[in-house]
Amino acid sequence: MARAAEVGSTLHVLTLTPFFPSDRNEVSGCFIAEPIEQLEQFGVDSSVIAVSPIYYPRKQPSSSAAAEWVRYPQVPGNLGLSSAGKLLYARLRGRVRKLHGVKPVDVIHGHGALPCGHASALLSRHLGIPFVVTAHGLDVFNTCFHGGTPAKWRRQESIAVYQAARIVICISEKVQQIMHDGMGGGVRSAVVYNGTDAELFSPGPVAVVPPEKEILIVGNLIASKGQELVLRAIVRLGTLFPHLRCQIIGEGRDRARLEALASELGLGQRVRFLGRQSRAAVADAMRACSVFVLPSRNEGLGCVYLEAMACGKPVIACRGQGIEEIIEHGRNGWLIPVDGLDELVQGLSTLLQSADVSSRMGRAARETVLNGLTLSDQAQRLANIYRQAIA
Repeated sequence: MARAAEVGSTLHVLTLTPFFPSDRNEVSGCFIAEPIEQLEQFGVDSSVIAVSPIYYPRKQPSSSAAAEWVRYPQVPGNLGLSSAGKLLYARLRGRVRKLHGVKPVDVIHGHGALPCGHASALLSRHLGIPFVVTAHGLDVFNTCFHGGTPAKWRRQESIAVYQAARIVICISEKVQQIMHDGMGGGVRSAVVYNGTDAELFSPGPVAVVPPEKEILIVGNLIASKGQELVLRAIVRLGTLFPHLRCQIIGEGRDRARLEALASELGLGQRVRFLGRQSRAAVADAMRACSVFVLPSRNEGLGCVYLEAMACGKPVIACRGQGIEEIIEHGRNGWLIPVDGLDELVQGLSTLLQSADVSSRMGRAARETVLNGLTLSDQAQRLANIYRQAIA
């Protein structure tokens, strides 16, 4: 059974997550690792088990973020996701029971309904420990935006996880609304926005100041992120800004397609694909850019927007995504419709032509982050939720 933590005592939280920095990727899952580092100041001691299917290459802990990496059996791809939680539970049961015997766990925190939330629910039932789960994206029910019987199974398992959790943590009101609309109630939830390291991401000195106006994009190179819209906008801005440049940070299956499109559009050396970069390198690029743009079509919130805002940069994002709850159009950022090429061209033109508008918006953006969206802010809200979960 779970122990009853005394008021003011330190809580021990076990985090189960498929997203976490590793020796293979130092930046993956930093949005989970970084707030965990802040939890200690709010009386929370953390143990982290990061998980990976056996068909992925073996991972080891990152030098920057401590976690135990565990591999578990899973049918590859989305087809096996509905049963993956049970298999992960079987893999972790003995390990977590041993940890709980040596250092009692107060709360289990699963990231994502499947598989970690499902495994957390089963561990919660087995050991009598309350659990919470975080929904990180707009695909709340893991349907992968498609129908069919496997999607139905994933939806059923996801709903069961949310109903069993003490609290479902949503990274935006948009995510929370999708969950409630899809379930018709019967779940306790709270919104906790991702926080930002406002010291690393700050408007301090830049490593290199580009001689020309420069757009920066940071994100996985996949179709839903909308990078191709920015490339087409640069072509449209050619008369006003013939030397406008663009840097794209990130890796993904669409890199070759985007590189081919840049060549086809005649952008040549004006667009640079930099691949995956370190956190420090991303911060330097954000400080050096003129405008940060990510016209994503499917974003629960988007940490990179907050990081660019913390650097004091004007940010362009899409309406209908979680970031719309943070950005007030024209004041601390710029919002366009999904796939709104004309609106993107207008926004870029306005921000690139007017240093006053751009600077004012950037200052307001950083103030927005400092007033409630830091890593410390996020950690404090998480600590409060953990205590609510055991009350």
